[in-house]
Amino acid sequence: MKRYKCKISYDGTAFHGYQVQPNKRTVQSELEGALTKLHKGRQVKVTASGRTDAGVHAKGQIIHFDSNLNIPLPKWQLALHAVLPSEIAIIAIEEVDQHFHARFDAAGKEYRYVVDNRKIRDPFQRNYSYHFPHPLDLDRMKAASVHFIGEYDFTSFCSAKTEVVDRVRRIYDLDISSEGEQLVLRFRGNGFLYNMVRIIVGTLIQVGSGDITPDSIPEIIEKRDRTFAGKTAPPQGLYLWEVFYE
Repeated sequence: MKRYKCKISYDGTAFHGYQVQPNKRTVQSELEGALTKLHKGRQVKVTASGRTDAGVHAKGQIIHFDSNLNIPLPKWQLALHAVLPSEIAIIAIEEVDQHFHARFDAAGKEYRYVVDNRKIRDPFQRNYSYHFPHPLDLDRMKAASVHFIGEYDFTSFCSAKTEVVDRVRRIYDLDISSEGEQLVLRFRGNGFLYNMVRIIVGTLIQVGSGDITPDSIPEIIEKRDRTFAGKTAPPQGLYLWEVFYE
């Protein structure tokens, strides 16, 4: 039995998130269904670095699975693409040690969030960015973003539904850039809580709109109370960009 590590990308628009759910189309169910076909009906479990919500995309999700098939490594991409839906692509695949674990070995992740800031919405971007047609002060947003860098208890910036007890995470970098009429927010950290990136984005948009001051961010972090942070930005602007391993 060999273990394979895959870097995959997917368009999350038509999926009910990554994780398997009863009677719902998910990325994991499509991956496992494809592998089951290749293994002539034998079920194959796929493990990912983490799950993504409905509508969220991935450029560099990492998965692993075990297989006893004698498919040459260069042929695995072709074999999987023949049975996977067009929304999912295998970017790279390699054989790894049996001890490798896509989730537990992950040392950090990069997420990106795209905000379409033009006045008139682009219908071709509706599933791939958050259309926010109002003026945003980029300097204010950048001033606020600095306060998120470091290690903090991010309870104020995670969903109240989360069952995780330890909510301390470290953000290494939070960069905001302007690309035409789009804003791209890039997050790098050792891990992220449920809805953490989307809540931070929603808060930064309120800063850019003048509803929250940049200097209020440390106080919101200190409150450890979800009600003090901004709204949760919608899922379609979010991309799991890269997963880092030691």
